[in-house]
Amino acid sequence: MSAEPQNTTGGHADPPSGDDIPQELLLAFAPIHKRAFGTAIGLTTGLAVVALTTFHLIVRPEEAISLSLLGQYFFGYSVSWPGALIGGAWAFFVGFVAGWFTAFCRNLIMATWLFIGLTKAELGATRDFLDHI
Repeated sequence: MSAEPQNTTGGHADPPSGDDIPQELLLAFAPIHKRAFGTAIGLTTGLAVVALTTFHLIVRPEEAISLSLLGQYFFGYSVSWPGALIGGAWAFFVGFVAGWFTAFCRNLIMATWLFIGLTKAELGATRDFLDHI
């Protein structure tokens, strides 16, 4: 005799409990921390603007895109040392908002997708149950 439990659900596998799900799968569907993602994107964009402005101030390339156009988007920005800091602060703010919103949308889409999938799975199990009555 085997000591294994018998499946009594009519051939259907039992749904996995939280302990049976692999750690990699749990991490794949885990929500993104909005503030951390926004900070990461904000720091990246802020440092990129500061680095690009610093490069233009030190090297002064002749055939380059005019960075003064960033002043149309970032109030107070100019191709100067104080302008680099102002542009970096504005770029951090814009990057933070974009990163936070991206994480929010991703988390919302994943939660909705998982909710719909779990609801369909539960309805399918209920339908099978009702078919056997």
